[in-house]
Amino acid sequence: MKGMMKTAVMTKLKYCEIQERPIPEPGDDEVLIRIENVGVCGSDLHYFESGRIGDFIVKYPFVLGHEAGGTVVETGRNVKKIKVGDRVALEPGKTCGKCEFCKTGRYNLCPDVVFFATPPVDGVFQEYVAHEEGLCFKIPDNMTTEEAALIEPLAVGMHAASQGDAHLGQTAVVTGSGCIGLMSLLSLKARGVSRVIVVDLLDKRLEQAKKLGADYVINGNKEDPVKRILEITDGCGFDLGLETAGSEITASQLIRAARKGAAIVFVGYSPSGEMTLPIGMALDKELNFRTVFRYRNIYPTAIEAVASGKIDVSGVVTHYFKLDDIQEALTACVEDKANIVKGVIKVG
Repeated sequence: MKGMMKTAVMTKLKYCEIQERPIPEPGDDEVLIRIENVGVCGSDLHYFESGRIGDFIVKYPFVLGHEAGGTVVETGRNVKKIKVGDRVALEPGKTCGKCEFCKTGRYNLCPDVVFFATPPVDGVFQEYVAHEEGLCFKIPDNMTTEEAALIEPLAVGMHAASQGDAHLGQTAVVTGSGCIGLMSLLSLKARGVSRVIVVDLLDKRLEQAKKLGADYVINGNKEDPVKRILEITDGCGFDLGLETAGSEITASQLIRAARKGAAIVFVGYSPSGEMTLPIGMALDKELNFRTVFRYRNIYPTAIEAVASGKIDVSGVVTHYFKLDDIQEALTACVEDKANIVKGVIKVG
């Protein structure tokens, strides 16, 4: 397909503008997708606001966005399973396929992964993208491409729940009720966790968590989360904690409120990448620490969960924006975190 497309390009810190770029041509093993919906991720906002996450530093010009859903409009000559007109969810990370991690199924740990919107790789806040066939997952007729775009953050939440071996009979705590926190909540409930407690500082986000199935919500500005968790659990503490806030304070609270032998899964990144934690208490309780880096082998399961109605991801979204309004959209998501829980960019 020849022609030009709109692309949202970050040209300096906290500034993004619409530019015209050539529509990409798909390679032999790729398909060309008309992007219709892209979720605004917390990492997009970090890059927009700060220009970096850890060692990943933005060099301008740069295109954000990696949570995408759209429709296939062209296929490469080696493509066999996907056809023009298929609607797909895009898994954003292309791995080498040759290293020990790829060969053992842990491809999210591949050292040579090429991931949308992770410097220096451009993302998908644009009208079209060419992507490898094997990373494009068809969605059924009863799903929308908005839901397809939300499969990516859902995969993070599902991986976190899996890392913690979430199951029936547990009491779990999720710290942070942004998008990943809410996706983790949905994943825990889908796996049968009996009680889920969500902790945050913002009432709007806690209201959203309650709507999505949280059994208890705790505003850390208004009450002591450790004390309240122990009250809810009759002094026993929780079985599983998912730390999605990336906060040293909430991570420490989880250690203090955990039952002996409990598991804590670290999902969110702290701004500095480092934390000082009460490890002595963790040792005394023989806690199990697990961590999450993106996800692996989850997209088909996540799509089935949404298509079957087991998980309703649409309830996470609170705001919609047009691609033409990308500057206003990103600025609003950064400056109004109290009200904007999850934004989606409507591209097509």
